[in-house]
Amino acid sequence: MRLAALLLFALSFAAAPAIARTPCGGSFASFVSDLKQEARARGHDRGTVERFFASVRQDADVLRADRAQGFFQKPFTEFARSLISSNRMQHGKANARKWDSLFDHIESRYGVSRGILLAFWAFETDYGGFQGNTNTRDALVTLAHDCRRPHLFRPQIFAALTLFSRGELDPDRTTGAWAGEIGMVQMLPSDILENGVDGDGDGKVSLKTSPPDALMSGARMLRSLGWHAGQPWLQQVQVPERMDWSQSGIDTSMRAAQWQRMGVRPRSGRLLAPDLPASLILPQGHKGPAFLAYPNFKVLFEWNQSFTYVLTAAYFATRLEGAPVFDPGNPDRGLGQAQMKQLQRKLAARGHDVGGIDGILGAGTRAAVQAEQERLGMPADAWPTQALLNRL
Repeated sequence: MRLAALLLFALSFAAAPAIARTPCGGSFASFVSDLKQEARARGHDRGTVERFFASVRQDADVLRADRAQGFFQKPFTEFARSLISSNRMQHGKANARKWDSLFDHIESRYGVSRGILLAFWAFETDYGGFQGNTNTRDALVTLAHDCRRPHLFRPQIFAALTLFSRGELDPDRTTGAWAGEIGMVQMLPSDILENGVDGDGDGKVSLKTSPPDALMSGARMLRSLGWHAGQPWLQQVQVPERMDWSQSGIDTSMRAAQWQRMGVRPRSGRLLAPDLPASLILPQGHKGPAFLAYPNFKVLFEWNQSFTYVLTAAYFATRLEGAPVFDPGNPDRGLGQAQMKQLQRKLAARGHDVGGIDGILGAGTRAAVQAEQERLGMPADAWPTQALLNRL
């Protein structure tokens, strides 16, 4: 789910001329009525607004999906093995051959590697095979009415309304993911407005039915988010038995050559970019798999906020371009959901911002774990274990 993009668009929405806005919650009918008033105040004619909202409904399934993302609680090795099937690998290679000239064109125009686009195409919709069957308008209005993150989803309603006014979205028939993303690579309405490309030259941007449109639009979006042409994003490495593990993590970087001088070595071949800054990523601690993440890796968080999802997609992209299977190592056993929640409560009690007691090892929890490991004299690799929980 594209939370970062939602936030960026929400900020631009907040900077728009002041218009009275309805708080979240309350009567759904009243909420929709005020959305209509706001849409008209933003310049949309009454007929367009009435047609767009005519049959809108609150979707309980969307709310259930928003609160049940347990899939992201899996550790990297398990998560990656569940997503990277032999079928996805085979279809990825087949699509790379089928659309070879298109990927060449994309790489020359936007500088985005085919592996990255294939990975997101695979994970988001199984190469277009399943794009979601949730009504897009209903999903966005439901999530904006809900009081968990209304500021993120409300702007997307008006982006969808703009697409409708252009004849590019049917509010009654356009479907996609439960969070409002549309098409083969799952782009939000604001993404489509800003980065949609008519890749097949038919005069329309058809992200649900045209691979050229979807892939070129996704590439354009990544470039707009800061993708650097010709640069790597991820490389598997081996780490020494001992080092200062507190320097690992996405928020710390140094030149790749400096990591090499500290004993970090590529698993195969040589460093992809010795002079680029890189972060040492240890998704399951210093005994598990290890990667150097280059600047392009961080751009992928604008597509999805989940660390495990982004790392898996980035790794799959390298596999599609010929990298070997990662070495899982022998990591210490992680925590189950109940233990993770217990750990988060203990970390929060010590003043750490863990972003909520949800049992998910997110960025805030990783940072807190690493800080406490360092304080306690444990290997500060940000991997929570029973030993840490016992010490706390």
